[in-house]
Amino acid sequence: MKFFVDTADVAAIKELNDLGMVDGVTTNPSLILKSGRDILEVTKEICDMVSGPVSAEVVATEAKDMIVEGLKLAKIASNIAIKVPLTWDGLTACKAFASEGHMVNVTLCFSAAQAILAAKAGATFISPFIGRLDDINLDGLELIEDIRMIYDNYDFKTEILAASIRSVNHISDCAKIGADVITAPPAVIKAMANHVLTDKGLDQFLKDWAKTGQKIV
Repeated sequence: MKFFVDTADVAAIKELNDLGMVDGVTTNPSLILKSGRDILEVTKEICDMVSGPVSAEVVATEAKDMIVEGLKLAKIASNIAIKVPLTWDGLTACKAFASEGHMVNVTLCFSAAQAILAAKAGATFISPFIGRLDDINLDGLELIEDIRMIYDNYDFKTEILAASIRSVNHISDCAKIGADVITAPPAVIKAMANHVLTDKGLDQFLKDWAKTGQKIV
């Protein structure tokens, strides 16, 4: 399973990328706002750092305007994935981008039916939002399972990019279900290393080592 980092924080991306934990990056208007930087400038810096896909999102709502914005974003770097919303206009733009060989991330997916449309429109990635479904008492992981089954049934090449990841358990569960990619905030990815028994065991080892009076270096 590939790890994408859901942030426009260049320092956070670099820390994870240096450890080999970054296969790509996803951004959105909210993350650009949080970064406080110009979208073209920060996206270019991320693309130069990360070799995998970097999703940059259009903000227009009509297909013709999405296409204009998306083509401008695609000029930033060769690893740009143009991000469009799962609306009819977004699907129209997706088809146009895919036909020209651009990577496309279709975002804000909340149903299997939407995911089918995105695959047929040529999406490179479909982004189902797990956490936001959980917020309204629906099962976000069940959606991932449904899309996985459908895509496997018909050999769709679109990759399932599980988004709106809120916890380490979300990541583990997505791996079990067969999501191709997860995108998560840096803090959630780093939290995967944490376990109370690891902390407890390390504490005991250090106490016992101190009792030996020895040094390694």
